[in-house]
Amino acid sequence: MSGGRGETINVTLKVWRQEGPDVAGRFETYHQAISTDASFLEMLDLLNEQLNDSGQEPVAFESDCREGICGTCGVMINGRAHGPQKATATCQLHMREFRDGDEIVIEPFRAAGFPVIRDLAVDRSPLDRIIEAGGFISVNTGAASDANLTPVPKAAADQAFDAAACIGCGACVAACPNSAAQLFTSAKVGHLGLLPQGQAERWSRTESMVEVMEEFFGSCTNHGECFEACPKEISLDFIAFMNRDYMKAKVKNRALASQH
Repeated sequence: MSGGRGETINVTLKVWRQEGPDVAGRFETYHQAISTDASFLEMLDLLNEQLNDSGQEPVAFESDCREGICGTCGVMINGRAHGPQKATATCQLHMREFRDGDEIVIEPFRAAGFPVIRDLAVDRSPLDRIIEAGGFISVNTGAASDANLTPVPKAAADQAFDAAACIGCGACVAACPNSAAQLFTSAKVGHLGLLPQGQAERWSRTESMVEVMEEFFGSCTNHGECFEACPKEISLDFIAFMNRDYMKAKVKNRALASQH
């Protein structure tokens, strides 16, 4: 039977099961009949219903909006972050991407910075730490300004919009051989650093965010796997933008510190 739209296929699932961060994990095998109209997470939902009905522990995995927006979902599917379909989060992947009789290996994102909480759920709070290191925009806006009072070049606005598309899922880290978080961090640095409102703390923000990133994640060596895995196709150019700003920040921040 082919895996066309609306058909039922039978797949073998090898799912990573791990009771906790300090417990050894293992793969468990399940057999699942599922419609090709179902999403990948709906397939896991159905598996969990069956496990519950049989008195077994359901598979822990993360999801929220299921619209490719929130960045909560994310697993390794046959060795690829978010699975076989490019520019697609796990929650938007459908079973029509698979064929009858396929074996599907499902693992958590693998990175030292993402310790396993349980089964397919990992702790991605180091990404939050990077965001926190960026602080806030401390511009005193006062009363609402007139529309278009602050001109923003279209090229900068477009770039900032592209960077802000990052949903923080962590697929870039999971796909990188070095478990680097440069693509995520550069997207967050970029979407603020490109706009007028972000200039006040641009240099301190960049230095702080990069140095917190380096506490948890590896170094970028330009493999480019992060871009390939990114569901929003964040450009590698943002890493170059961040590296340039970080070098400038070290000089500017040192100069400012010497004045005080």
